[in-house]
Amino acid sequence: MGVQGSKSSFEGGRGMSKVQGAGSMEIERKFLVKGDFEKDVLKQKRIVQGYICAEETRTVRVRIQGDEGFLTIKSPVNERGWSRYEYEQSLALNDAEELLKLCLPGVIDKVRYWIRVGNHMWEVDVFQGDNEGLIVAEIELSSEEETFELPPWVGEEVTGDAKYYNAVLSQKPFNQWQINS
Repeated sequence: MGVQGSKSSFEGGRGMSKVQGAGSMEIERKFLVKGDFEKDVLKQKRIVQGYICAEETRTVRVRIQGDEGFLTIKSPVNERGWSRYEYEQSLALNDAEELLKLCLPGVIDKVRYWIRVGNHMWEVDVFQGDNEGLIVAEIELSSEEETFELPPWVGEEVTGDAKYYNAVLSQKPFNQWQINS
């Protein structure tokens, strides 16, 4: 099944090609996971991340992915909820650990799995902690018009639904959705 979206490369575990310290446009689609994806996993890493700033107009994220640290600044998404500017800088692991201490309350803890489907690399996040039970798949694209194949384990599209943004999940976690509804 082809879906409109965009192409991606698999470089540094990210869907888009990145230059150290460079900013670029991030084009991403997000889906809930409804089936078994694990048989096709190429690799996995634990991710712990927090937010120094988690506002609608910008986010500043500190991430530890495996034994690597990153500082990422993101602009707001466009009207469709697919695209936004992203700047990412590698950090020494100990620097990332120290910056995590400065983050707002509410840390995201998840395991990310990378799965190739057709010409694209999908990232599946299995959340832990306060977001346990939530599983989200993302695909990063080169343009909003690019087509891609939907794997059979992908369910409802949630692109642009703010409650699935990690910055929002850090403040309003999945385990509170039923309570607050």
